[in-house]
Amino acid sequence: MSREIISTDKAPAAIGTYSQAVKVGKTVYLSGQIPLVPETMEMVEGDIEARIHQVFKNLSAVCEAAGGSLQQIAKLNIFLTDLGNFAKVNEVMAQYFEQPYPARAAVGVAQLPRDAGVEMDGVLELD
Repeated sequence: MSREIISTDKAPAAIGTYSQAVKVGKTVYLSGQIPLVPETMEMVEGDIEARIHQVFKNLSAVCEAAGGSLQQIAKLNIFLTDLGNFAKVNEVMAQYFEQPYPARAAVGVAQLPRDAGVEMDGVLELD
């Protein structure tokens, strides 16, 4: 099976040795997104809620570039430097997803790139 690299300027450019996403068959592996604004490559201004929204916007842009949408994410991984923000993630996530929700993990970590506070990656299954 061939691999297709997914890339869009509507999400932050990769800041390392990775692709925004890789499509293999009908499965798309989404790289981690942090709350960078694609046009400036700077962190979004605001609190953790603003950062969570930006991450979902970035993931959405990559999903769309792959020919899908957030709703087709089968597995979502969330990394937080403060698990006290877990409830806020649930609140914001409900604005982007409808039932049935994807499988999900939320993990507390010591640090994220650029002190992001939140990062998410996932696996998208196209129809």
